[in-house]
Amino acid sequence: MPAVPSAHWLPEALKARFAKPPAWQPEVERETSFSSRKPAQAAVLVPIVMRGADFAQSTILLTQRANHMSTHPGQIAFPGGKVDPQDANHQATALREAEEEVGLDPQHVQVIGELPVYVTGTAFWVTPVIALVKPEFDLRPNAEEVQDVFEVPLSFLMNPAHHRRHAFEWQGAQRQWFSMPYQESRLRPDGQSEEIDRFIWGATAAMLRNFYRFLVVNPAP
Repeated sequence: MPAVPSAHWLPEALKARFAKPPAWQPEVERETSFSSRKPAQAAVLVPIVMRGADFAQSTILLTQRANHMSTHPGQIAFPGGKVDPQDANHQATALREAEEEVGLDPQHVQVIGELPVYVTGTAFWVTPVIALVKPEFDLRPNAEEVQDVFEVPLSFLMNPAHHRRHAFEWQGAQRQWFSMPYQESRLRPDGQSEEIDRFIWGATAAMLRNFYRFLVVNPAP
């Protein structure tokens, strides 16, 4: 399968894609359920940070959840959470949660569309909200919820050569999931470089895989 050309994630190309979406089907829609809890509506923000003069260096902003969280502790995720009664819609939920979790001011964010709902094994019905983010933001991560915030290039995530499919038997059924292991190079406060392994998997990887499918099917000329 081909990588998505960088021309297809230019801001105007992405807006046009969501304004007139192709006929497509998400590759992954739900996980094997392993929770007896009542289903809950949720939304996540998929923040595309517009990097580079030509936007070819654009990234997706991700978080690493705090280790003490009751669900998915320590895992890599998009900013997001459960829909609150006061939220006008899923987009409002995603924007509110992103501001609460990492301090991303909505003035830097332009929502351009949504992907189909993804159902997690923990009974969250998650709507991925896709947004363009101006890079002038100043983040303030909430230490109660977020252990770290980082960015991964779209050129990495939209290349299926970096997508791994896993399968295993669990409670008498086969469970399949994607991962996208990424190694981040980061400067420490002392100026020395360090390599950090970012293991993107589960629901986050599945939604990224669906985003890839959305962009690669019937590509525009």
